Amino acid sequence: MISQRIRLVSDNPGLGCTPVACKDCGVYQLCLPMGLNQADTSLLDSIVKRKQVYKRGEVLYRIGQSFEYIYAIRSGSVKSYIFTDDGRVQITGFHIAGELIGLNDIDSKIYSCEARALETTSVCEVSIEKFQELVERIPAIQYQMLKIMSGEIRQNQELMLLLGKKSAEERLATYLLGLSRRFEKRHYSPIQFNLSMSRSDIGNYLGLAEETVCRVLARFQDEGLITTQRRQVYINDLIRLRSIARG
Repeated sequence: MISQRIRLVSDNPGLGCTPVACKDCGVYQLCLPMGLNQADTSLLDSIVKRKQVYKRGEVLYRIGQSFEYIYAIRSGSVKSYIFTDDGRVQITGFHIAGELIGLNDIDSKIYSCEARALETTSVCEVSIEKFQELVERIPAIQYQMLKIMSGEIRQNQELMLLLGKKSAEERLATYLLGLSRRFEKRHYSPIQFNLSMSRSDIGNYLGLAEETVCRVLARFQDEGLITTQRRQVYINDLIRLRSIARG
């Protein structure tokens, strides 16, 4: 049982709407690791349009729309999804504060998926045109971009493994641990966080029925691995959860 929690959600009820610090934002991670000075980061500030706020359910961009911005999530969360040939929705990702969305559409120049706010969400819009001008001035940013996109590719590979090889329990355990790591990377608590996505959406993403998601989460709670209070999740036993995820 984990007895100590850092940056508790209960200490800050507005965690879901608390902006991530700029130093933890995906946009600034493009430049700051390269040791750029204050003058250099002021160039980055010039391409960031602050800020847009989307209410729950509002769309940030739609499929086929002209690609103009990369979005950096300051607070809240977003889901991305596509439509299958028969009109069904397939969720392709959940994105939390500090992360970037829209990077996969740089080449095509149009958005290939739709992005919708899961809760009140604040974003910084980064002009792709101005960003490309910045890259020309600071070529080292290209390497940081490759690192971020490499991370997205790895996440997609992990999702394919989840869908093809793991049981329902293993999928849910892996999913919760993945969220835990992502929140910890942004200096939020890795063991207490807001699960803004619905059980239906989680099931869609993991290839499970909504009823299965509810049943497995209830089992995890009964066994003391997690505690849920509405949309808040507390991970009580990371070690056992990792053991389940490994199968």
